[in-house]
Order: sequence, then structure tokens, then C-alpha cells
Amino acid sequence: MSDIQPLAHRRARGRGLGRLAALLTALAVMLSLSGTAAFGAADVHGTALHPVVHVPAKAIDAVAQMQPSWNLGNSLDAPSETAWGNPLTTKATFDTIAAAGFRSVRIPVTWSNHQSATAPYTIDATFVARVKQIVDWAQADGLYVVLNIHHDSIEWVSNITKDHDNVMARFDSTWSQISEAFKSEPRTLLFESVNEPRFNDVTDAQKTAYLNELNVSFHTVVRASGGENATRMLVLPTLGGDGAQPLLDDLSTTINSLHDSQLVATVHFYSYYPFSANLAGGTLYGDIAQKYLDDSFADMHDTFVAKGIPVYLGEYGLLTSPNYFHPESVERGEQLKYYEQLGYAARKYGVTTALWDAFNYLNRATLQWRDPDIFAMIKSSWTTRSGTASFDKVFVSKSAPITAESLTLNLNGTHFLGVWQGSTRLLPGRDYTVSGTTLTFTASALTRLVGDRAYGTDATVQARFSTGVPWNIDIVTNDNPTVAAATGTTDGLTIPTEYRGNNLATMHATYADGTNAGPLDWTPYQTFNETFSPDYPNSTIVLTPLFLASLRDGDTATLVFHFYSGQTATYKVTKNGSTVTGTVG
Repeated sequence: MSDIQPLAHRRARGRGLGRLAALLTALAVMLSLSGTAAFGAADVHGTALHPVVHVPAKAIDAVAQMQPSWNLGNSLDAPSETAWGNPLTTKATFDTIAAAGFRSVRIPVTWSNHQSATAPYTIDATFVARVKQIVDWAQADGLYVVLNIHHDSIEWVSNITKDHDNVMARFDSTWSQISEAFKSEPRTLLFESVNEPRFNDVTDAQKTAYLNELNVSFHTVVRASGGENATRMLVLPTLGGDGAQPLLDDLSTTINSLHDSQLVATVHFYSYYPFSANLAGGTLYGDIAQKYLDDSFADMHDTFVAKGIPVYLGEYGLLTSPNYFHPESVERGEQLKYYEQLGYAARKYGVTTALWDAFNYLNRATLQWRDPDIFAMIKSSWTTRSGTASFDKVFVSKSAPITAESLTLNLNGTHFLGVWQGSTRLLPGRDYTVSGTTLTFTASALTRLVGDRAYGTDATVQARFSTGVPWNIDIVTNDNPTVAAATGTTDGLTIPTEYRGNNLATMHATYADGTNAGPLDWTPYQTFNETFSPDYPNSTIVLTPLFLASLRDGDTATLVFHFYSGQTATYKVTKNGSTVTGTVG
């Protein structure tokens, strides 16, 4: 509460500066942005640092030109550039990104790792030079660049609620130094005020006021620094990067108050939470997750784009996938559906999207895409739609006679062309039938495809459509999975499991009285990989210390493991002190 008086004083003082900055900005825009601006730069030897890129005068047109975008995550935002597993960034990194079709990059930077924590908050000149080198490499490939202050937001900016004046002094100093270092860069460089700003232990109204103060001060400092910064596009975030409508409205109020045509709104999007993290039963990319995405993009459009203010979706992806160090939390085909719809929504609603890539998509050591099929879907979504289906697997029981099996096609505005196995087209009528959007594989075709009926994927076929990428369908032989008794400690319980061609989807955990067992007490479906995790190579399911620590001592929890085939396995777990016992349900 002690910070409210300085905050009110600063906001009152900022209004006069804001009016002056707005007048200067409007004059600069009229003088230098009357048409399409062309910018180029060269070093002292005359070597081109940036190709001549024609930047549209209107910010909304320029940001549209930035689609699609990519994040250089976990590099300059890490404690040191290689601290979080990525190699040093090179010019070849951006050569690869540009060649893949990206038109812009976001370069997250945590300045506090290289900055004095006390006044005058000097940033190390060697680090500034390194950031500038990387920014210039990206621009040399014709890419727009968004430069921000990143984990600073949680490392010290969030302390504004308890140390207002010092935080504001550091924030202004940081942006003053960045502005000075990059003031000659062309307008293909954008500044983003702060990443996902969050403030704890204050009211919502206070959070809104603090973020408004930061955004307004950022605008004032950058515009006052002169050079190209007088007309540089500036990116302002919502609280936490959240796209909830009240937060969009708060940001809209701030942007409108600044009277600056070169402002850009930014939010982040990681899908419907239960799906993105695979908890609370969100195993499939169903109607709720699809509606959540469309509604979110529609809100961005209606609040900003429809009013001439561009939206830069500074990060998108899934909270848990793809993760190449753990089993996939989100089923792969369901991921593909999400990326397909997101690309379509971006085109439909005029939003520029930046893929968050900490290491998950581009292997920066080899400069190869880790999963070419996922990247193919993402890339295809930039320009067209792809057909999908209700699932990417057809399960065929090993212990029962083979019968016809069906999937539902999601045409997404395309036309179904047929089914192929490699270069061989399956025959309509004999191998499959289509009735409306129901694709049915005949028993004879499945018999041929499963061959000797070994557990797991025996064949893969492709449903092809008039546009976009094909939809791969695995033909999988399976049977009911089984689990076996085990003992362990609260450090972990390893359950012997015969998967028999199945993939684990989720775990339902309850006590006999009907209450939920596990750290998520509001849902029986616990979080994939955080509380349980499949170990397919070693034929086990692992219950984690987080889950076991949450169990009530002496009270038996019933676990139901759900698999994507629709089959289940029931298990009972009892914790007594540090000992954990598991038995077959």
C-alpha cells in the first residue's frame, strides 16, 4: 500500500510528458511516414548490415508483413547464452529461419544477467554488442526483429509493488540504454516493453495501473531518445501476456491514451489449459479447445485489429509439447490439429504469430527441424488449410476377429482425395468407403495392413486432401494393457506395465469417499508427466514424488489409467509413511 502515493504522483507527472511525446510523434509520423519508408544501413567500410526493406507506413501493414514469426528462445534470455542447452547463435541460425519462410524473429533478452543492480544500472557493453550483432544478423536476412526485456519482468520489474521508485528508475535506465544503442537501427527493429508482466499481492486495479505506468514510461523514454526511435514501432503487452477480454480492454485504453499510430498490441497463446498441459481430462483437441482458440483470436481482432491496431502474438505453442526429453504429454495428432487451426485463425483474424521455440522445434546445433511433420503442418497453415481426422490411429484388436473400423474426417474446407500407402493408392469400395465425413477401412484392408499382427504400429497410410499436408493414420495392433503389483517409496513408484500396443492418455485418481487424489484436488485427472509418466521402452508407468507426496497417509487411492484406444487399467496405491504399495485393482 505504501507504493500507491508514488504511483499516483508518477502517473500525474507522466500525463504532461505523454502529451508532449504524442505531439512530437505525430509530427514525426507526418514528416517521415507519408509513404512507404525504405531503410538501409552500412558499417564504416560500406558493407551492408541490413538489406533495404520497404516498411509500410502503417503499423498494421508492417506487422502483417512480419507474419510468420519465430522466437530465439532460451538463448539471450538465459543466464548465459548457452546455459539452457542451446549453442551460440550464429548467422546461419537466421539463414535457416529465413529460408524456412519466416519473415520476422523475436529475440528475448534478459538484461539483468549483464546489468548492475544498483543505479545507474549500467548494462555491460560487451553484452550489448553481442545483442546488436545478433539483431543485425537477423536483419541482414531481411527479417523484422522484435527486441524486448524478458525474464527481467519476474527478476526485478515485478518488485514495483514493494520498491516502486527504484524499479521505475531501473526500467527507465534499461530502456534508455537500449534505445541509445539501437537508435540508428532501421524500422524493421521493434521494441517490446516487457515480457509477460506480473505483479503479486496487489489488487487487479493496481496491477492495471502498474502495467500502464510501465508501458507509458517505456513509450516516453524510447520516443525521447531520437533517431529512428522517434517512429519505431513499439510493442505493448497485456498483463501476463494474457488474452482475457478485460486485459485486452486495459491495454486498449493505454494504447488509445498515447495517440501514437506506431503502437502494436501483444499477447501470448498456449491453447486451452487442460489440453495444453494434458490435465483435467484434456487429452483431445476437441470442441472446447477449438472454440477457445477461435474466440481468443476473435477477441484480439475485435479489440485491436478491427480498429487499425496490429496484434503480434509474441509466443504460441503448447505448455508441454513437443518435449524431446520426456514422453509427449499431448498426443501427436492432436498437436497437429491445434497448429493447423491456429494458422488458419491467424489468417482469418489478421494476427501475426510468433512460434515459441526454446529448442523444441529447430535443433540449433544441426539447424534441422526436429519433427519435420509438425513443422510441415505449421508451415502449411500459413497459407492454406489441411484436412485432419478424429484421430491419427486405427486400433485393431490382436485377440479378436478383425472388423471394419471408422474415423471421422475433418475436411476444414478441403476435398477428400483418397487414401495412400506410400505411393500406392488404396482402392475405394474394396479397401475403404466414405459416407459423408465417415472414413471406414474394410476388414480385408486392415487384415492386409496389420500383417503378422505384432503389437504396435504395423502400417501407416495417408488420407490426402485437395490442399495442405496429408493426414497420417497409423494402423495399430493392440490388446488390453495390464499392470502389476509393485512396492516403492515416496521418491517414486515404478509400475510394471504391458502396453500391448497402447499409448497412455491420462490418469484418473480418487479415494473411496469420492474425493480426488493427487496435487490437483479440483479434478481427478492428474497432470501428465508431472504426476505420472509412461516409460514405454522399459514397460513401466512411473508415479512421481509430487503425486506420491500428495497422497493421504494410510488411505488407498484408486488409479484408472486411460489409453487412447479407449481401454483402461485399474490400480490401487497406498502410502504408509515413506513406503508406497501398489496392487492391481
